[in-house]
Amino acid sequence: MNKIKRKGEKKQEAEVMSERCWLYLRDLLKELNHDLDRRLVKTLLDMVQVILIHRHRNNGLLLSELGDHLLGGERGPAGVKRIAKLLQSQRWNSQIITEYLWKQGDQGVRRRLAEGERVYVIWDESVIEKSESLKAEGLCAVRSSKAARLKRIKPGYFNPPGGRPIFVPGMNWLQVLVAGPSGVTSLAHLRWWTTRGEKESDKRSEEGQVLKRTVKMWGRKVIHIWDRGFAGSPWTSLALQKHVRFILRWKKDYNLLRADGLPHKAWQITRGQRSWEHRLIWDARRRCYRKTGVIAVPVSLPDYPRRLWLVVSRPGSGRKPWYLLTTERIRSAQDAWSIIFAYARRWQVEMSIRFTKSEMAFECPRLHKWEARLKFLLIASLAYAFLLSLLAFPCPLLRLFDLACHRTGKWSRDISAPLYRLRLALSRLWLAYRPTSLPSLDSG
Repeated sequence: MNKIKRKGEKKQEAEVMSERCWLYLRDLLKELNHDLDRRLVKTLLDMVQVILIHRHRNNGLLLSELGDHLLGGERGPAGVKRIAKLLQSQRWNSQIITEYLWKQGDQGVRRRLAEGERVYVIWDESVIEKSESLKAEGLCAVRSSKAARLKRIKPGYFNPPGGRPIFVPGMNWLQVLVAGPSGVTSLAHLRWWTTRGEKESDKRSEEGQVLKRTVKMWGRKVIHIWDRGFAGSPWTSLALQKHVRFILRWKKDYNLLRADGLPHKAWQITRGQRSWEHRLIWDARRRCYRKTGVIAVPVSLPDYPRRLWLVVSRPGSGRKPWYLLTTERIRSAQDAWSIIFAYARRWQVEMSIRFTKSEMAFECPRLHKWEARLKFLLIASLAYAFLLSLLAFPCPLLRLFDLACHRTGKWSRDISAPLYRLRLALSRLWLAYRPTSLPSLDSG
């Protein structure tokens, strides 16, 4: 009797999660329904669910695999044809999904501002590596992080070959998340670009377009967080001209002007000065506390006169300090700590890119046409954004985990991996109880 009751609960939960997915995508589906055949709109919704069902790092976004899951068994080729028709349709483009994600990010900003929180717009860059591809549109040379990891020296093994960085075919990638001081993040923007062919562009042009969009939408209500890839006077001067609030990790060898107007490298400016305050900070990566000091000094750029602040985090012997350049005024040690903790939130975008590459298989699509590839990746991004939206409801998640992804043992209790576990739970539920009934697109 208990088994029958358990099965009924799982089936009901599968339908509830399916309806949540529909509600999350409802506005987008209604917009597409004006221009597309209803069968194609239904295929897009089914694709989001199928992408979540099919968990495979190397084949997670292959049309043949998704087509099998879409219709199943002998009807797999028909499923592939449905997906291909959706991606190749000329009646819609990838910009529709891009705008929808911007709206979701804007809702996240407004919600956090209404709650009186600080809002961080976190940027990061990456690449999609297609090392075996040559004929696909829009491929350009990208620096391979996989090759760098393989060449890294491991203790107890012979030294791998050194030399210059390895470049492979691929695409450049820019991602933007919206976050608060704590809690879940929201996906606001994903952008892919190339340096070759008809779609040729460059890094600063792509980033400048995104910056212009964020300034238009949010102005000075948010704080932008950038890593060392954005460090330098050209980008920082552009941000200052746009009157953007930001926290930027500065490279230690880059020059800044001290209060006396003399140029110095960042690491030299606070050399010999005592930290304002020390705290024990939890290092989540190595699972230990570290005694960390903080100090801040006023500085400016060599070619831009506006006053900025350089906040230096000193994590102790053997650890590299952070040099954070910010427009926020620092009046006390507490203000400096707030800058340190805000930059620490940037780790969310690193985990986001790792999740989409490994768990969501963003590097595996095999599509020749540039626009079809963008549509495919953005549909997969909708699946990822839906997972993020579910994290805002902890109580229903606990029920879902208990039904479909129960875990025991010390490792599972100590390790926090809700997004991976959530994807696994949804995959198991929808594999066992495939949702069949969904509300009409005409319903409210």
